[in-house]
Amino acid sequence: MNNYAFLDKNAIRLKEEKEDPYRTPFFRDIDRIIYSLSYLRYANKTQVFTFNENDHISKRMIHVQLVSKVARTIGRNLGLNEDLIEAAALGHDLGHVPFGHVGEQILNQISIENNEGFFNHNIESVRVLMTLEEHGKGKNITLQVLDAIMCHNGELPLKEYGPKKKTTEEFLREYKESYYNKDLIKKLRPMTLEGCVVRVSDIIAYIGKDIEDAITLGIIKPEAIPKKITQILGNTNRSIINTIVVDIIENSKGKPYIKMSEDVFNALINLKKFNYENIYNKANTIEEKQEYEKMFRTVFNYYLKEIQEQKKNALINEIFLSKMHEDYLKNTTNERKVIDFIAGMTDGFLKKCYLNIKKIDKTQ
Repeated sequence: MNNYAFLDKNAIRLKEEKEDPYRTPFFRDIDRIIYSLSYLRYANKTQVFTFNENDHISKRMIHVQLVSKVARTIGRNLGLNEDLIEAAALGHDLGHVPFGHVGEQILNQISIENNEGFFNHNIESVRVLMTLEEHGKGKNITLQVLDAIMCHNGELPLKEYGPKKKTTEEFLREYKESYYNKDLIKKLRPMTLEGCVVRVSDIIAYIGKDIEDAITLGIIKPEAIPKKITQILGNTNRSIINTIVVDIIENSKGKPYIKMSEDVFNALINLKKFNYENIYNKANTIEEKQEYEKMFRTVFNYYLKEIQEQKKNALINEIFLSKMHEDYLKNTTNERKVIDFIAGMTDGFLKKCYLNIKKIDKTQ
């Protein structure tokens, strides 16, 4: 075991509970996450490409499994706590909304306009586990896993990832402040080395797989990737993952940080830039983005109105609010209730809700 690995005996839960005689705290967290309702919905949420009929294109479920595999490979070779790594990896995107990052941007704008602060999927992932699961009572997940999930943002790659010690109070302060401090989300650092592994594994898992999916769909050709990148990382998902993982292991053994070599890090940054210019910015047309925004806003406004008018037969009440604990109902604004409901939807369910509303309300 690495001297910098986080020990099971130091795991902290926000609520006291009896220890399990057969499962470590983080192994128990894995079970709680994979048996959650939000975990089931991964299967029908966008990774990059929405409403694609090709069964070989990644969904959010595949992404989180790949993050888990990459992170555990690094963690095992560095002697870190694999259970902590797996729990955080499998739970890191539970708060992702329909239509991927495009949907997240739309819901963020809706949240800001309704005085509910900034919406970030990593913060919503923590909220899902602390507050929304178990019908509004939340699951009692360890602080270390919650923190790794909160700080996982793979959109912000660093050459070196070092943990930052935190108390429970400091974690909760960062979590709450993230709703109102736009810049904090870019500065969050995990409290454990395992959390650092999950964070770097997020980008490793998606960067090459998204290219693979784009090639399958005919959006780009393999030879389009600049040679200055492929000469270092390779030109397949397999070689990209292997090169970065091996590089991290070799540069991080016995160290209190996770690090890439200069060449590999620079190639990764350039590959990320290539993906944005050639894949992410082209994954949805302007018309599709406008249609998605119309869906989000129509559904949000309609369900908010139904709550305000206290319609008992409203869909949001029937399948969401009527099942939630009274503490959630009492302590949550109407706007936040609708945001939580929409954030938890799959792509297909949001579209279904939108089409149903259009049938009922001809003004939409």
